[in-house]
Amino acid sequence: MGLNVTRLVLPAWFARLACSTALLCLAGGISLPAYAQTGDALVGNVQTNPNAQLLLESDELVYDINAKTISAVGGVQIDYDGNRLVARKVTYDENTGRLKAEGKVEIVEKDGNRIYAENLDVTDDFKEGFVNALRVEAADNTRFAAESAERIGGELTTFNNGIYTACEPCRAQPDRAPLWQVRAQKIIWNGKRKTIRFERGRFEMFGMPLAFLPAFEIADPTVKRKSGFLIPSYSHETELGSGITVPYFWALAPNYDLTLQGTYYTQQGFLGEAEWRHRLANGQYTIKLAGIDQRDPEAFGDADGDAVDRNSTTRGMIGTTGAFNINPRWTYGWSVLAQSDKAFAYRYGIENYDNYNITDQVYLRGLHDRNYFDLSLYRFHVQEGWEDSNANASEPKQPWVLPSLDYAYTPTQSVAGGELNFDLNLQALTRDRADCFRPDGSDSECGDGYISGIDGNDGRITGEAEWKRTFISSSGLVLTPLLALRGDGLYVDSDTAGVTRSEAFRVMATAGLEARWPILFSTTSATHVLEPTAQLFVRNNEPYAGEMPNEDAQSFVFDASNLFERDKFSGYDRVEGGTRANLGIRYSGTLNSGWGLNAIAGQSFQLGGLNSFASPDFVNAGAESGLETSRSDYVAMIGVNRGGFNLTTGGRFDKDDFEVERAEVATTTAGKYGSLYVKYAFIAEQETYGFPDDRHEVTVGGSLKLTPNWRVLGSGTYDIVSDTLVKQTAGLAYDDECFTYSMYYTQEQPVTANNVEGDKTTKFGFNISFRTLWGTGKPVDIGGI
Repeated sequence: MGLNVTRLVLPAWFARLACSTALLCLAGGISLPAYAQTGDALVGNVQTNPNAQLLLESDELVYDINAKTISAVGGVQIDYDGNRLVARKVTYDENTGRLKAEGKVEIVEKDGNRIYAENLDVTDDFKEGFVNALRVEAADNTRFAAESAERIGGELTTFNNGIYTACEPCRAQPDRAPLWQVRAQKIIWNGKRKTIRFERGRFEMFGMPLAFLPAFEIADPTVKRKSGFLIPSYSHETELGSGITVPYFWALAPNYDLTLQGTYYTQQGFLGEAEWRHRLANGQYTIKLAGIDQRDPEAFGDADGDAVDRNSTTRGMIGTTGAFNINPRWTYGWSVLAQSDKAFAYRYGIENYDNYNITDQVYLRGLHDRNYFDLSLYRFHVQEGWEDSNANASEPKQPWVLPSLDYAYTPTQSVAGGELNFDLNLQALTRDRADCFRPDGSDSECGDGYISGIDGNDGRITGEAEWKRTFISSSGLVLTPLLALRGDGLYVDSDTAGVTRSEAFRVMATAGLEARWPILFSTTSATHVLEPTAQLFVRNNEPYAGEMPNEDAQSFVFDASNLFERDKFSGYDRVEGGTRANLGIRYSGTLNSGWGLNAIAGQSFQLGGLNSFASPDFVNAGAESGLETSRSDYVAMIGVNRGGFNLTTGGRFDKDDFEVERAEVATTTAGKYGSLYVKYAFIAEQETYGFPDDRHEVTVGGSLKLTPNWRVLGSGTYDIVSDTLVKQTAGLAYDDECFTYSMYYTQEQPVTANNVEGDKTTKFGFNISFRTLWGTGKPVDIGGI
């Protein structure tokens, strides 16, 4: 035919030639356009390095001198700056400036997008092109398929008769329709605006059409934040009525944005919200505002039918959070809420501020090596529905903590062969109204009941140094001597009845010794370690025991977990004094079958001096704890585990007759078909705290996998004494890589100390989400049920 064709057959080693050699083979000056010219991709807009090397691999290279075409034939692979094109044949036409790839074309872009086609035809600057039988797998695991596609102007890619989904194809039946997909006559991907527009489409589930979509637009897979309306949501509350929420997200810049949200409630009117988020080089902060002019403020009433504020129709709030790094060791931040009344954010469910209890906090923290510093100023909000003038209101009883300081330091160098630790704690509180109560729940005047918190001001500063060193004898005996010195300065400025002392200074000196003797027993099928342990702490009596306010050491439970603690009180306001010995044994075992065992058992003895647990304070901390006598109750704990199974049981037993005073049994198991947990708790009567009867409670819960994606979940808590189902929850959930659905039902029936049932509350919730497309409802963590 008169063709002048030069055929070069390239050996395998030619597959990885550098860019200069490849260009020479391509007839001295003809360069492959794949990304090398402008950095434009078929979809999106991939930026490449123009100085990067191009690597070409193929079985043959055919150069037609007359037609000015060059073809790479057989196993073609072109790599350029992290991008790869694979095809059976690639032809470049110098006359038209077009590149044609044929036969199972695959393009892998450097950002993770994968493009599959039978044929591809593009210009040499890659701005315009046409593709047949196209399939695209984006970096975020979304997928496109189309009969054909066109790229115009380097910005728009139009898929004709296209399909979009975020679901993976079924491995067993690849031709089966995905769980959901969007079919559209045209899908237009705008690489400049970073949008994907669907025209004349329909939404399908399991291959069945559910909704016609004339036109809508979403952000492309490379965009994490894009301005536009978000999916509306529906809610219903008794006092608010039905509500429709429409949010708008405004991406003002890569590092800051604004979300505007409006909710119309049928009973209360229009609620407006705005949230500003700003990310800086060393941290980020948020500001949130919300407000409403209520139609019916009388709808919010207390138990007597009185409104929270009959005269108030305008309610609102402003909240802000922040967290910043000063340097790698120091951080500071805040979380602050101010609102028109104490229940606004809770009543209207303002996101991130709708908890019943909210803490305002400003902090400065430092952490480096063995140093720790935390300076915080904080107060508490109780978003209750009572008037401030009501004597039972909790909000006015909450303290301002100005400030709280913790500092800990452990020198890197040993001191006298041992470890030295320093701790400093400072706490200053102010409270508008004293927090007093009676165990029987009746009205209380301070001085006639328990005083959980005094009015006025009180504070404390504590400094402590502790030294300890460990010696191990040749027989394996481990001895750890300990020395500690602590000083506390306390002050009180209060008119609360019953508070008689205004200041105090106490010093506690401790000398201690711990002896442990680990004994190893090993067989061919198991390994066991027994560790008898004895401790002796000699110290002076606790000065002013029970005479000063107790703010941070009110919660106290004596069990096996704190048997060997030097100071068993939970905070700094109380400190354990006198001479005390702790005796017990630890055990751990490992069986070759995979079972693991552990246990602790023991008892504590007050050998001399004043027993701090028998010296009641304003809240009777330590009373009926099992430590108030010279010989304590027995405590024990046993744990068994293997794989997903775990069983723990423990309790406190009377020192004279081993009668159970407190017990708990908990077991969890997880396997292929779900999980199950059971918990039983028993606490003997404690009249000191207002519990004249024993308390028994059992909780059962778990989940069952119906299929790999469907789960049912449920739990229930039953109060045996009052014969009341305190809480019950049921849920149904589905989740896979592209779709999430969950719904739950919860009913709570609180029981007071006198076994009186409180008001029953019922809640329903759901969440449905099509990944990358839309979702509605609030996500609910029902996995923890």
